[in-house]
Amino acid sequence: MRILVLLSACLFQSAALASEGPPSAVAGIGQMLLGLGVTLALLFGALHLLRRLQGAQAAKAGALRVLSATPVGPRERVVLVAVGEEVLVLGVAPGRISPLHRLPLSALPSVPEGTPATPDFAAKLRQLMERRRDQ
Repeated sequence: MRILVLLSACLFQSAALASEGPPSAVAGIGQMLLGLGVTLALLFGALHLLRRLQGAQAAKAGALRVLSATPVGPRERVVLVAVGEEVLVLGVAPGRISPLHRLPLSALPSVPEGTPATPDFAAKLRQLMERRRDQ
């Protein structure tokens, strides 16, 4: 709101100065600030709109869910991804994603929706792998 007030003040000031005579440095600065303000307002408006659109798309796309991830190297991760009724254990490295294991979603302990992943991912993965071997 303050930006709009400042922009309108600059606009009126530059219009008043332009009517007085030859252009001055103050009028040029006023026009520059007005252009900068309009550009910034458009940029922030576009960013806000983009965030809202991406949020709506992310809410619709429920086919894939990243359940948990842990780094195993400087640029490598092991990731648990839920796909439908199956859980994929994926190795993720720069430029490469490798499937490591598949297991049914029912094999995972039930965690309420929206609960953040536990920090002890390695222990959980080890427990799941042992449970899978025992079956």
